[in-house]
Amino acid sequence: MYAIYSLCRANLRKKKVHNALIGLLILLSTILLVTSVTVILNTTNLFTSMHAKTHGSHELLILDGEVHDPKLVYGWWKEQEGVDTSPLIPFRTLSGISRPGNEPTAGLSNLYLYMMDSTARPYEVDELLFAQGEESLVPEPGTVWLPSSIAYLYDISPGDTLEFSTGDSKLTMEVAAVVVDMPFGAPFPTSARIWMNHQDYITQFQDIPGKDQYMMGLRFENYSEGLGYWERWQQDMGTPYLGSKITFQEMSSFYLIMNKAIGFIMVFLGLMMMFVALFTIGFTISDDILSNYKTIGVIKALGLTSRKLTSVYMMQYITIAAVAVIPGFIASRFLAGVIVDSALSSLKTKTGGVTPGGGWPALATTLLVLALILLCVFYYANKARHVQPMQAIRYGMSETQHSMKTRRLTRGKGSSPTGLFGRAPLLAVIGFRNLLKNRKATVLMLLLSMMMSAVLVLGFVLLYSISHIKETSSLWGYDSTDVVVQVTNKSVFSRSEFDQQAASDPRIQNTNWIGAVNGVVTADRPVGVEASYTGPMNFSIIVIDGSYDEIGYRNLSGRNPQNKNEISIGMKVAKQLNKEVGDVVDIYIEGYEHHLTISGIYQSIANMSYSARILVDTVRVNHPDYENLDSGFINLANDADLEQVVQDLSAGYGNSASVTTQQTLLDAVYKQAVASLILPMSIMGLLFTGVTVIIVYSLSRINIRKEGKTYGIYKTLGLTSWKIRFSILLGIMVLSLLGAIIGAGAGVYILPMILGRILKDYGIAELPLILNWWGIVALALMTTLASGLGSWVSSRIVTSTSPRILVIE
Repeated sequence: MYAIYSLCRANLRKKKVHNALIGLLILLSTILLVTSVTVILNTTNLFTSMHAKTHGSHELLILDGEVHDPKLVYGWWKEQEGVDTSPLIPFRTLSGISRPGNEPTAGLSNLYLYMMDSTARPYEVDELLFAQGEESLVPEPGTVWLPSSIAYLYDISPGDTLEFSTGDSKLTMEVAAVVVDMPFGAPFPTSARIWMNHQDYITQFQDIPGKDQYMMGLRFENYSEGLGYWERWQQDMGTPYLGSKITFQEMSSFYLIMNKAIGFIMVFLGLMMMFVALFTIGFTISDDILSNYKTIGVIKALGLTSRKLTSVYMMQYITIAAVAVIPGFIASRFLAGVIVDSALSSLKTKTGGVTPGGGWPALATTLLVLALILLCVFYYANKARHVQPMQAIRYGMSETQHSMKTRRLTRGKGSSPTGLFGRAPLLAVIGFRNLLKNRKATVLMLLLSMMMSAVLVLGFVLLYSISHIKETSSLWGYDSTDVVVQVTNKSVFSRSEFDQQAASDPRIQNTNWIGAVNGVVTADRPVGVEASYTGPMNFSIIVIDGSYDEIGYRNLSGRNPQNKNEISIGMKVAKQLNKEVGDVVDIYIEGYEHHLTISGIYQSIANMSYSARILVDTVRVNHPDYENLDSGFINLANDADLEQVVQDLSAGYGNSASVTTQQTLLDAVYKQAVASLILPMSIMGLLFTGVTVIIVYSLSRINIRKEGKTYGIYKTLGLTSWKIRFSILLGIMVLSLLGAIIGAGAGVYILPMILGRILKDYGIAELPLILNWWGIVALALMTTLASGLGSWVSSRIVTSTSPRILVIE
């Protein structure tokens, strides 16, 4: 046992730098893998835990009283066993928030607001948790409760003053508290519930045209039985539920999407890093056995068994792995906490944050990393069993290897592979010979270059595509117009006057108006076939007075609707209904059934592709006076006029409409996505860059030591140390460039395709990317430079060693 311990300690002490690099590689592998597992599992767990804590709704009904009597709906659900309901809460809708004394913020100005008439807490369903401010049963007069998704994103705190436009006047309220409101608390908010005092609500809205609408949340004891309740509703009422409805899937989607995407990328890259670590360990052990073949033969001749020799390597790498894995496990918890916190910050409360717990999955992942390392060490260290003492002492290698080497040396000139390099420059021949002679190291460096390039390019492509989303907005399901007008005061705003002014303005090319209605599709069920019933599908339908083509809406297949009996549907609607372009769909719109032909199918991340598009003429079949179109989309003849047009329209309609650029709106929504991606992608990029430099340094150093005698001969023949180092650098940089090109292709095409499979669940079938080839090439070259740096630093040993010593060795 003492002999094993002595040899292990000698190996650790003799190769301090190399062992440290192996340990660092294991550390980084552990960090990536454990972090990814923690992020994926805790994102879902934290959301589920908070949803359970607030007794969150599985479905949120929005009732306007025109299609269904809200009190009748509430009474029916209160009678159902196994269902909890929230109070029937009245609300009115407004558009936009402003902050007195602050510059207007596009994201706040264009929020769709539900001004809630707060009833006394606690709520049986969708209880509010206080994140900031004093907790109370209802808001005090003159104050509101603001959801954390808005407050954190726009840095609003209790005590701040907000203004809301209500007809001809402004409603000024103070923020009393910030609350976690689960149905409207997800990242990328476009709508929010503002909780008002009852007296303030009555005072402010009693003289405003319109009537109260209502919300109520439903929580099922068994969520899977929800369809059965809706089937019973249809039997009792004689019609499907025709109002608006937000499902649990829609509520949860944007809580989970960013961390699932980040976690997936980290799992993939962590596995690649682990593969590199195992390959490096295997290469190191194999190289060590070959380099010390004679020494191992002598030791075995002295009585040390093969099993004990294997134990030397096992003890060595158990020590290195233990020192690396434990800090990696600890660091991963910190990193996972930062990533989860950045994406789920809206779930922070006064009593707790969103710090993830490690749990058994993180510990199991750590133990799996350790087990893989030990299995790899055992497999390669077991090769020491094949060392025969007599052959090792005589030849310094196995007899088979010695015979092969002898045959190569005695081969005729005509069969020599050096003829391939007969006309190549000398330095290039030396560099490429170094790669061909050390094939395992060459393969490892090639793989490293490919992975580093893929990581850097993927991160760059994702960040660039999201930060320049205006260029691909139509592929994400948004419009691609220049200016957006959001009507905030219908009693003052005159659409006819606006259209006349726009038509007479030579800078404006066209104007289209859009609104939204609720649509309901019921699935067909053949008699006696219970399993085929999927329940009614409620989704939002975009209504346009104009042309979808003009505002840039695109389809995956087919085209946009062009007459009143056509409809374009989202891919999730098409999938659930099993419909294709040309099929007919029966759909209820504003309480009336329509038979519409599907003209196109599109993708949209805004509502997970649970939506549709129709013309306003379709609604006017039953509602001839329908004019509920509150959003205007303007295209300009010249982009140079963009800012001036926005200023002119804002000056003319500032009291009745919010006017901004479409780019500003997209930035307001997706700046959170960019912020969430920057940290993890930067960390992974830095990790892989560091690993590349470290491993190339380590492998080059091993190769140089093995070829020390050869380089000594080169120096005695007149080659300078600089030329020898340059030849080594040249070979590795060419190899790295090849790997970088392959990796860049993977980062541009293969990895986004795999990532797209995750986004398919969120309504995106084809991931829209913008390829900035200058940036991609720059990052590919960065991979080559990182490899070159590791090679150049490692080759300093050639400069510091004299030719005489090298030849003697």
